[in-house]
Amino acid sequence: MTFSDNETEDTTIYNVVVNHEEQYSIWPADCENALGWQNAGKTGSKAECLAYIKEVWTDMRPLSLRKRMEELARNPLPIPDPPADENDSDRPHSDDLVQRLSKGSHAVEASLRPEKTLDALKECIDRGYVHLKFTGTRGGTELGVALERDSIAFDESANAVRLAGGLTLNYVKVRCIANLDLNTLAGQGHLERI
Repeated sequence: MTFSDNETEDTTIYNVVVNHEEQYSIWPADCENALGWQNAGKTGSKAECLAYIKEVWTDMRPLSLRKRMEELARNPLPIPDPPADENDSDRPHSDDLVQRLSKGSHAVEASLRPEKTLDALKECIDRGYVHLKFTGTRGGTELGVALERDSIAFDESANAVRLAGGLTLNYVKVRCIANLDLNTLAGQGHLERI
């Protein structure tokens, strides 16, 4: 093997070292180990030491993380209830939004990104998934709706489309029905519990 002037063969002898988190590295054998690192019992060329590490270090997670994950697997944390909105006294139950949007018709619009166009809406319909925003709720409620193909109805004379599909809102399975004007991409909609 030949080397150019800028390349030299690494003839250093290394120790494989390990820290308290059972993470491995290599360290020149003729140097004192860095603080917190102990010899793991393997000495050799760089290639030999790296091959050894590849063989023994099969879980890259630090020891403390592995222990915490094992503990959580044995004793999972409880799933918290969704937070109540303290500023809205009219919402005592987590499904109140579902109840409100299930009564009557509400202002709704297609929520399209990056631009709100009829072509973008048609692409969403073709994919079978559209975002609809109920604009009359505080801040607007945007819902991702998996469309029911057989419920999509274009009304050419009214230049409108009827969309329907399912989703889960506040842990409640619902069906969203919306009638949109194709010129404004806005209209009326409501929810139905499934």
